[in-house]
Amino acid sequence: MYALGEEPDPRFTMANERTLLAWLRTALALVVAGVALTALADYTRESWLIAAATTVACLAGSFTAVMAYLRWQALERALRLQKPLPAPSTVLAVVAAVVGLAALAFGALLARSL
Repeated sequence: MYALGEEPDPRFTMANERTLLAWLRTALALVVAGVALTALADYTRESWLIAAATTVACLAGSFTAVMAYLRWQALERALRLQKPLPAPSTVLAVVAAVVGLAALAFGALLARSL
């Protein structure tokens, strides 16, 4: 990676790194949410909803972390080769995972109150 092209302006490199760290925080929050959801399994009759929400959260966190690294790599390559930056392609998938997780958690809470 660092042997490609020429060294870009350090501000761009550091901004790319800060963006990577922000995505990694999001990924970690999703995994932590998945782990925390397991604590709710004892409080609902529909434990399969909690298991599904936990699975979605942990998989979404893993997916987000991997895609964050790949995006960082692609942006760093584009910066070094002075090419146009690639379009963000994974944002929609992460949004869909968060919406799905919220729907599953809401379903679990609704099942608990019935």
